[in-house]
Amino acid sequence: MKLLEERIRKDGLVKEGNVLKVDSFLNHQMDIELFNEMGKEWKRLFSNVEINKILTIEASGIAIAAVAAQYFDAKVVFAKKSKSVNLDGSVYQAKVQSFTHGNVSDVIVSKKFLGPEDKVLIIDDFLARGCALEGLIKIVHESGATLQGIGIAIEKGFQEGGKKIRNMGVRLESLAIIESMDAASGEIVFGK
Repeated sequence: MKLLEERIRKDGLVKEGNVLKVDSFLNHQMDIELFNEMGKEWKRLFSNVEINKILTIEASGIAIAAVAAQYFDAKVVFAKKSKSVNLDGSVYQAKVQSFTHGNVSDVIVSKKFLGPEDKVLIIDDFLARGCALEGLIKIVHESGATLQGIGIAIEKGFQEGGKKIRNMGVRLESLAIIESMDAASGEIVFGK
């Protein structure tokens, strides 16, 4: 998606350790017009499958999933990274390691919001090593729902996550795939 690539080039900041900061438009301050265009593109890419639930993980995936959901006329469910007192009943649970934060979290989804009748599209902001997606895929499978595919805003194609998920036989559509980035020069190379 050229619009997203242009925005990454303009406002993205490459940091040491393969970190791309896009907090000025994606995961701190949010550009809703850009999110709308991303939602339209995911709808175009997944127009051939039925989707009634969009699953994401807190926190950065929630906003883009919510905006995208309007194009699918779907509900959004997000996996929580901590169990709260207001989460009642039984849950699906998976361990997820964060590339950005370097920690492992138990993510949970209430069983009342995901079940065998659901046709699920997973949406998230970044794909690096694929750990978050593996956890969400596990939750979808445990629920008996049908995983229709995964939509990612920015995939780091030079890391193993995309290959790992595609090798699982899961349809993965990333709007921008970064093949390489250099912290010293700030250069970002996109691929497809």
